[in-house]
Amino acid sequence: MSLLSIVVPCYNEQEMILLFYEKIVEILNQIKNYINFELIFIDDGSEDNTLELIKNISNKDSNVKYVSFSRNFGKESAIYAGLKKSLGDYVVLIDVDLQDPPELIIKMYDLIINSNYDCVATRRTSRNGEPAIRSFFARLFYKIINKISKVGIIDGARDYRFMTRKMVDSILNLKEYNRFSKGIFSWVGFKTKWLDYKNIKRASGTSKWSFWKLLVYSLDGITAFSTVPLAIASILGIILCFIAFIFICVIIVKTLVWGEVVGGYPTLICTIIFLGGIQLFCIGILGQYISKIYLETKSRPIYIVKEEDSIK
Repeated sequence: MSLLSIVVPCYNEQEMILLFYEKIVEILNQIKNYINFELIFIDDGSEDNTLELIKNISNKDSNVKYVSFSRNFGKESAIYAGLKKSLGDYVVLIDVDLQDPPELIIKMYDLIINSNYDCVATRRTSRNGEPAIRSFFARLFYKIINKISKVGIIDGARDYRFMTRKMVDSILNLKEYNRFSKGIFSWVGFKTKWLDYKNIKRASGTSKWSFWKLLVYSLDGITAFSTVPLAIASILGIILCFIAFIFICVIIVKTLVWGEVVGGYPTLICTIIFLGGIQLFCIGILGQYISKIYLETKSRPIYIVKEEDSIK
């Protein structure tokens, strides 16, 4: 039979490990006569008992494997590590918080086996239970990145997806240090079927994604898949030069023709502050891209493994 790999990134999820394991095994038992499975937990440098709980499960269940990082490298690194460790003909990427309904795996499996799809992905059609400000900026992010990037990202898209081995291998071929998986999934292409579901609250514990972390993550996504911000900086510079030239002409004409005395101090201060702000904004955009280049050229590993399960 074919092998299905379930990749589960975890960070300080001691409240969820057992709940998730029980639920996912219950679902997988419904298709165990058709496909074998392995469950791969990626411990992203957790500081609670997450790793110990995973080890206990692994010792009791030979289908359970794990990788533990030396520190917290982030979810993107955990996703890459899980995909790299997976051996399955098919791979499912799913969060441990049960906000990704595991029961969809059966439908995903049927679609992949019986249809001509390389990937079955999920997206949320509602954000009930989320803070309003967070939902607003999330939707704004999708609108912006879809306008300035050639890689389309579906609004509400989740990392939760069922992929063929060919698609997974294509993703693993992209070894960039600065990773934005939602963009990578779209960039590699392949025929994808989207499944919609409404937002589900966590079964236990709290989200590790603060508003600030999500904001930084969104900026990483924009700079990873679009150079439009650089073009915006250039266009702003051209526009400001043109405006400055017009103002110079106006001042010269007023002074030579009408003899008006141009107010100096307020005009000068406002101009300096305005131009200084624009310059800092453009320098910040350049800095974001330069920082990405800097990190890529260092060629540091995407993650460091502290320990992992022994071969079973």
